[in-house]
Amino acid sequence: MEKALKTEDLANFCKTKGFIFPDSEIYGGLAGFWDLGPLGVDLYNNIRANWWKHFVHNKENMTGIDGSIISHPRTWKASGHLESFGDVMVECKKCNERSRADHIIEEQTDLKVEGLSEKDLNKIIKENKIKCPNCGSEELGETKTFSLLFKTSVGSVEEEKGIAYLRGETAQAMFMNFKNVAETARKQLPFGIAQIGKCFRNEISPRDFIFRSREFTIAEFEFFIHPKETKCNLLTKKHLDAKLNLLDAETQEKNSQELKETTIGKMLKEKRLGEWHAYWLAEQMFWYEKIGLDFQFIKVRQHTKDELSHYSSATYDIDFLFPFGSKEIAGNANRGQYDLTQHIKESKRKLEIFDEATKQNVIPRVIEPTFGVERTFLAVIANGYENDKKRGNIVLHLKPELAPIKLGIFPLVNKLKEEAKELFDELKEKFVCQFDTSGSVGRRYARADEIGIPYCITIDFDCKKNKDATVRDRDSTKQIRVKKDELITVLRRLLDQELKFEDAGQLIK
Repeated sequence: MEKALKTEDLANFCKTKGFIFPDSEIYGGLAGFWDLGPLGVDLYNNIRANWWKHFVHNKENMTGIDGSIISHPRTWKASGHLESFGDVMVECKKCNERSRADHIIEEQTDLKVEGLSEKDLNKIIKENKIKCPNCGSEELGETKTFSLLFKTSVGSVEEEKGIAYLRGETAQAMFMNFKNVAETARKQLPFGIAQIGKCFRNEISPRDFIFRSREFTIAEFEFFIHPKETKCNLLTKKHLDAKLNLLDAETQEKNSQELKETTIGKMLKEKRLGEWHAYWLAEQMFWYEKIGLDFQFIKVRQHTKDELSHYSSATYDIDFLFPFGSKEIAGNANRGQYDLTQHIKESKRKLEIFDEATKQNVIPRVIEPTFGVERTFLAVIANGYENDKKRGNIVLHLKPELAPIKLGIFPLVNKLKEEAKELFDELKEKFVCQFDTSGSVGRRYARADEIGIPYCITIDFDCKKNKDATVRDRDSTKQIRVKKDELITVLRRLLDQELKFEDAGQLIK
């Protein structure tokens, strides 16, 4: 990631290149809502597909659903969201600006206050003379909790009985459908249910570009385990040796942010988490490495006792270093038996499962890995962004499997346009391609670099004569000659990262 990259630069880049647009911009926009542009929608879909393949299709013990955005309102009573799903707000008496209390305290002091009570936040605001971020006044009112759930109504009459809520998380559909999935997919413990879907939170103050929005996408799964099962038979040496930068609870309680490099195995020995929790935390780290996020920009933060969610006995955040700070892009919570037990109480339905191994009816315990899709999307762009002074343009270093466009096809000059177009028509059946004839070939390479195209193919007069093509690598700018009858196979192997670029053809020096 470019060291000097600012949030404004990142937002401007995403807009001008067609990744992200402000929603309803012609009317002045609406805070917390964003639209995916032509390149953004493909990058977003590629991230989703890659996640689904890694965590669902490549795992024998996983399956998926797609739950409804609106559920019966008793869902949120059972889950605890009606009582405890909110943030603490403070209003400026002078300009009436409403702000999230913990955010403005942390921005103006070195204190970490997430999870503190209204009373404690009020005291800190007064003692530290916290100012309104809008007008600078110290005349702030008393804090109060603000519900994040979006209300809506179901049916033709807007009465109390018709009130419903847009979901604030995707988890509950997986809990409510637990028995349906176990029976229809013929699953035995341990197994997981995954989904990717839209969520809605009425944020007090959306901020940091698309990072904190009111409409966003979560990819997550609930992994169900026998409540007495402590051993994970999937935990391998690779998982135990997985390295991470950890900010543990004890360090935070000392008001320090010092990281220590450790391993999943060491965390297990220190009894920071159980084996299944450790396995899925390692798998999350493996996936982020797979999609190209640099280790140096990622930390794992252990939740302190004061900030644990009402359902969790242990939670870890995976944070990425954005231009606006190190922020959460994923989490991993040990939810225990909380959710299924709550739905059993509220619905009066039996949600136990018969475990063949122990011949018992049990309520499983749950490990929940959660990923913010837009946050991961933004991390991928920020991580890959480089202002290459030597080239004189931005280079977006994306993994080939995520790149919105895989190949750029160019004629060197207009006289070769027909030959290049024939090649484009052939390759577009196999790959997502872009055909570009505008400007010099150097300018076309620069445009391709800026939107992350991994390989560009240029047809020149020698190519026409020798029946080959020139292939250029985005990251190194090296070029090779590849015979046309071998081109599709070579490109596929390059894009699948099965072949080194220097070994793919005759290197042009």
